Amino acid sequence: MEDRTSTVLVTGASRGIGRAAAEDLAKAGWHVIALARSKKALERLGDEIKQVGGEATLVPLDLTDAAGIDRLGAAILERFGCLDAWIANAAILGTLGPLQTVGPRSFEETIEINLTANWRLIRALSPALQAAEQAPNIVFVTSSVARMPRAFWGPYQASKAGLEALAMGWADETEAMGWKINLFDPGGTRTGMRAEAMPGEDPATLPTAEHVASKLVAMLGDGKTQTKTLVRARDT
Repeated sequence: MEDRTSTVLVTGASRGIGRAAAEDLAKAGWHVIALARSKKALERLGDEIKQVGGEATLVPLDLTDAAGIDRLGAAILERFGCLDAWIANAAILGTLGPLQTVGPRSFEETIEINLTANWRLIRALSPALQAAEQAPNIVFVTSSVARMPRAFWGPYQASKAGLEALAMGWADETEAMGWKINLFDPGGTRTGMRAEAMPGEDPATLPTAEHVASKLVAMLGDGKTQTKTLVRARDT
């Protein structure tokens, strides 16, 4: 009997660190379930994965679509029988500026995508993760502002602080089952989101998304047993 191909879900897979991670995982032999809002960007990713001999399932989905997230969990379980790993990378920057100037719609969207959607994904994906032959491996991408808040980053850093608490609580709940649930802080990276947040910064001074993604992908390697840990790209 042939070995089953391991499956991994990567959210926010159409650009930046998520895209680079999806490409690396596909090259390494994973079947990548690539999720993002942009169908065209996903199709370009899918073409690139095919060119290197990899396999991908493309999922154009807005993470504010609660019913869509529920359908995704059921579809993964039905099609693949389980889910071996999940990289929770999708996020938006939201509005930067004084808190009193942030509009309600922008604040709520930032919390919805960066925090609430991950809770919905936990609920929807848990049956497929539980069906994995080996303990599943989940990595939530976070930010240093979750632990070191700064002026004008209110909605984003609140969402990431909540995400860290959510993830570490889930890790504590599943530790006895051997599940590996960890946080990854990429630090400053040459991405579009970073350019939006720091428009005056020279991107050449930052590591590329591909370089940082390689450190993220390494967290899914065979023999990894840690859980409830925070990995900083700059420390690896």
